[in-house]
Amino acid sequence: MPLILSLFIPMAAVQASTITVAIDHAPPYSSTHGAQAKGLLLDILTPIADELGLELKVVPCPFSRCVHMLEQGEVDIMGGLIRTKQREQGLTFVPPAYMALHSSFRFYSLRANGIEITDYEDLYGKRIAVMRGAAHFARFDKDRDIIKVPVTSEQVAVQMLLKGRVDLFIGVEDTAEHAMSILQQPMHELVKQPYQYRDSIFGYMAYSRDFAKTSPAKQITSLYQDLAERGQLTELVKPYALPPIARY
Repeated sequence: MPLILSLFIPMAAVQASTITVAIDHAPPYSSTHGAQAKGLLLDILTPIADELGLELKVVPCPFSRCVHMLEQGEVDIMGGLIRTKQREQGLTFVPPAYMALHSSFRFYSLRANGIEITDYEDLYGKRIAVMRGAAHFARFDKDRDIIKVPVTSEQVAVQMLLKGRVDLFIGVEDTAEHAMSILQQPMHELVKQPYQYRDSIFGYMAYSRDFAKTSPAKQITSLYQDLAERGQLTELVKPYALPPIARY
């Protein structure tokens, strides 16, 4: 049985079109290293694009740059985004979320520094590396008294820790440690702080504001939600050790 059961869409109504997809390097869910970008969002979009006669053009970029390009309409689609009220002002999120991580936001420090963070208040006065453009938990994101140092990647955050330019960096435990392992970062020199904020983290596919108004966007949404309803989206996320997708 084909992955997607055809919907009745007259071929004349589907114009040849190129869809630009922003992909950041975030193993294990996406990779831009090597000859060709790959990852979960492309696994989802490729059969949909084939069904609709669309061409996908991958635009590799650091996370913060990807978000900025999507907000400016320089690319059409990005994935793995946490849905926030602020982001909803400039982007269109496509339900359901295809990533569901029941994990913790954790803070990492250099072992040699002897820093200990046991509760939220211990964060004050510390220089904390944060992924530029990323969403964390509301209290942290809205706290203007926290010293936040924007970085373009977790690799840069670790390098800044090693050089003493920041005291901590924040990351999603499940993904940060996997990424650092793949990027061969010196985890033995870091310590994971006791304080954590547990949360259910949902990653969505999102469209730029202009692309969301187009016929291809509406057709992609229809097929994407059809995948979710038929349980086929769950099969696509399974190799990434992600939980089943709720039927839409």
